[in-house]
Amino acid sequence: MTDKTKMRILGLIGGTSWHSTAEYYRNINQSVNDYFGDNTNPPLLLFNLNQSLVHRYQIEDKWEKIADLIVDGGLRLQKAGAESLLLCANTPHKVFEIVEDQLSIPIIHIADATARVIKRQNLSSVCFLGTKFSMEEEFITSRISKYDIDVLVPPDSKTIEELHRIIQKELTYGEIIMSSKKFVLDFIKSMINSGAEGVILGCTEFPLLITQADISIPIFNTTEIHSKAATEYILNLNNK
Repeated sequence: MTDKTKMRILGLIGGTSWHSTAEYYRNINQSVNDYFGDNTNPPLLLFNLNQSLVHRYQIEDKWEKIADLIVDGGLRLQKAGAESLLLCANTPHKVFEIVEDQLSIPIIHIADATARVIKRQNLSSVCFLGTKFSMEEEFITSRISKYDIDVLVPPDSKTIEELHRIIQKELTYGEIIMSSKKFVLDFIKSMINSGAEGVILGCTEFPLLITQADISIPIFNTTEIHSKAATEYILNLNNK
């Protein structure tokens, strides 16, 4: 068992949204509590991004500005003693390489953690739900595909825009609307008919809306998966 005094310090870059960041914080703390069987808490540092500013830069297509915000947070956490970082959402991974190049500590990538879990279940085809940026572009899906996994995304812009709207106009504010849940479930059913063996909740807000009880195929909750990878890092279990 890991020595309680030798846990590694992890920096969290959150705020996109704070609702899902709170889930990361809860998951990691609970996992460490469970590992030790008591109330031992992990050494975590948090830098909270301004989501309103991030959304503005997304709309303006100023991803270099978003990268600057994340790098600033990463450098602050690095200076404060973080030994590794976690970007607590899928979409910020669009600028992963830019951020990684400007920091001297590693970043635990959400796509790598997710792909490894999918491979352990021997699945070859999954559908991916996320923001329009992560569905239209390949900074998450192509990284998962490198593990010989076929990643299906919505085939039409109308579906992509509606999924994106649900995330940014509802879930990031903590609002759960049943008509939106039905829309998402109907889309997942269509993907199952297209051959999907599992579904990646590739936006860290989607688990607020969809659970395993809602569908028949395996759900891959990237918030939980990423949190578990973080816990393994903190406890130095990934090298054992």
